[in-house]
Amino acid sequence: MSIEQKLQQLGITLPPVAVPAAAYVPFVQTGKLVFLSGHIARKDGKPWVGQLGKNLTTQDGQAAARAIAIDLLGTLHAAVGDLNKVKRIVKVMSLVNSTPDYTEQHLVTNGCSDLIGEIFGEAGKHARSAFGVAQIPLGACVEIELIAEVE
Repeated sequence: MSIEQKLQQLGITLPPVAVPAAAYVPFVQTGKLVFLSGHIARKDGKPWVGQLGKNLTTQDGQAAARAIAIDLLGTLHAAVGDLNKVKRIVKVMSLVNSTPDYTEQHLVTNGCSDLIGEIFGEAGKHARSAFGVAQIPLGACVEIELIAEVE
């Protein structure tokens, strides 16, 4: 089954690439690696604002991370033209806007990792980091970046 068929089966439509909010580009390819800039969580077209451990639950964070995964896939598609060219998702790095005593950043990030694994199968198994941070641009609850290897 192609990546597009898997996305259709899951009811996922990839969004267009978001316009950068500062002095950077959405992606850079060097050799066979594509580096995607950090994508913040969005809900209803606006930054998904909040802090895990304060006014958002782990489940809220997982939903935000899943939404980011969809945005990342839209950017990756724009970068390579066809998601079937992706040989491997190499690395995911997640920043979780959280209180000092919140310790479930890894579970929040599973919202992204699980969807990527479901879509890419073995090629979706990736290295990962998940950090708790004091703040993310625009007050977003989660920001995630991704590195992929392509044909």
